[in-house]
Amino acid sequence: MTRKVWFQSGVAIILTLLIILLIINVQVVFKPFITIIVTIFFPLLLGGLLYYITVPIQRFLENRKAGRLVSILAIFTIIALVLTVLSMIIIPVVSQQVQNLVSRAPQMQREIEEAFNFVLSQRDRLPFDPNQYIQQALDQGSQMLSNLASNAFTIISSTVSVFLTIILVPFFYFFMLKDHEKFIPSAVVPFSGNFKQFLTELLHDVDYTLRSFIQGQVLVSSILCVILYIGYVIIGLDYALLLAIFALLLNVIPFVGPWIAFVPAALLAVIQDPIMLVWVSIITLAAQQIESNLITPNVMGQTLKLHPLTVITVVLAAGNIAGFVGMLIAIPTYAVIKTIIQNIWRYRGRLGKTMFADAGSGPTEKNG
Repeated sequence: MTRKVWFQSGVAIILTLLIILLIINVQVVFKPFITIIVTIFFPLLLGGLLYYITVPIQRFLENRKAGRLVSILAIFTIIALVLTVLSMIIIPVVSQQVQNLVSRAPQMQREIEEAFNFVLSQRDRLPFDPNQYIQQALDQGSQMLSNLASNAFTIISSTVSVFLTIILVPFFYFFMLKDHEKFIPSAVVPFSGNFKQFLTELLHDVDYTLRSFIQGQVLVSSILCVILYIGYVIIGLDYALLLAIFALLLNVIPFVGPWIAFVPAALLAVIQDPIMLVWVSIITLAAQQIESNLITPNVMGQTLKLHPLTVITVVLAAGNIAGFVGMLIAIPTYAVIKTIIQNIWRYRGRLGKTMFADAGSGPTEKNG
């Protein structure tokens, strides 16, 4: 029975839960380690994100006989130029649009209230009672504002902490670009035999999964941002660049993010001109069709092999558990876990075949 897969899996799950329980109960012992992990987590995450985005540039340069330090210096120069262009061209436009949006906020609030009053005046003709939905929306909005006000000090202190930890990002990023080939060989040094081969293949597959998702999602989101911006400019929608950048940021959440980004665009379109909502809906639908049918298949292909229903379920579940951050990391985390499980299953099968082959090739008795 101890060799059965279900028994070994059950024992592994029980041991994992016991380890987690012990860590929770003696967290005072692990508090220094947790503090260190929390301190380096975000710099490491941002450094890894930059690494996966820019490592194709490094490979392109090194394939053309550029040295490692030369390629790293070129990448840092490109990043500095991009940030300079953003600060000179895009950021002033976005800042101006944000200021205009804030200055128009009271007028927009009055227009929204007038729209609500009109809906309420027509409630006898509606098949449902709008009071319930409007009241729920108002209650949720007031609750969010109260939470924001009560947590203002926490937000400010967290922001300061983030700015301090960002100082570490260039260091992590530099050494990732410099020594990324050494990570996997160094990680598997203590092991040998089949298990060393398994760990090597596992780490390579995890690296490939993360690289495919991050590079593909960034490229797809950038293309979608350009398409939406061009469409918004053509129809004359206010705050076109701001809304396109907002869609760029949210499109990193597969399937769910683009539709969340549609909400502010639709709201501003209704305020500007009700007929504008039709054009915004058409542009959003066309952009989503182009992205899902043309861009994503050609950029990302079937690398991750995730069913859309699985993606939606994972994103929504992660959002309920960990909020917006959970939605951001849900799909890459799920893809990495899936890759690990697939490698473990393949390793078990390979190990079973090896044991079977060794048993079949053993010595045999001869009748004498």
